Amino acid sequence: MGKHGARKQQKRIASPKIWPIRRKEAKWSVKPRAGPHGAKECLPLLILVRDILQYGYSYREAKRILSEGNVKVDGKIRRDHKFPVGLMDVVEITKVNDFYRILPVPKKGLRPIPIEPEEASYKLCQIENKVTVRGGHLQLNLHDGRNILIRIENPEISPNEVVPYSTRDTLKISIPDQEILGHIPFKEGNFAIVTSGKNMGFQGKIREIIRRFGPHASVVSLEASDGSVFETALEYVFPVGVDKPEIQLIEKTLES
Repeated sequence: MGKHGARKQQKRIASPKIWPIRRKEAKWSVKPRAGPHGAKECLPLLILVRDILQYGYSYREAKRILSEGNVKVDGKIRRDHKFPVGLMDVVEITKVNDFYRILPVPKKGLRPIPIEPEEASYKLCQIENKVTVRGGHLQLNLHDGRNILIRIENPEISPNEVVPYSTRDTLKISIPDQEILGHIPFKEGNFAIVTSGKNMGFQGKIREIIRRFGPHASVVSLEASDGSVFETALEYVFPVGVDKPEIQLIEKTLES
């Protein structure tokens, strides 16, 4: 009788390309646990602590650092070495008071970017879906698995008439209490970053949004700081600011 269910192991040679590990050094790696980010869109916490940040130099050292509660993700202590860390998550190493935000870096994938302690109190989340729930209230489904409920006082009024949030917009929320601090619309003129594809990690102002019918048919053109213009799929664009980015980014252009 064959084995049923998903595999619990992850081979190094078949690990996602965004993981900065040596593929042929050993046979096995760490399989991320089910959580707020997909398996191919995250970094397991042990990979982040050991291979990228290098706070521990072995599996045992990194696992002990986590088990002692020295690492926080979005303001909460995470002890599970398989916990998936993904786009826009804020990681805090408590003993050394270091703060990082997980961001896409050109030609490298997701990487932790050092940030100031003041910036570690909030994160940006993109709205992937809006749902009207019982009572006429509005629920916002965010890219990292969070759900924010916005209560509507008069259930006879459509939530879209009261709440100015649309799909693909970005919310600035406090962590870990999830209070909405700001709103960045998905529209021309706003600053955005590309989260996937060949232009992953590049940033610029949204110049034009062309919507078409079909998977990945809609495209967005962005203008980088050096004046160059490039296009990417609409699903890959993540607004991060109106006049300027709300978070610290690595300045990269298409030529660099």
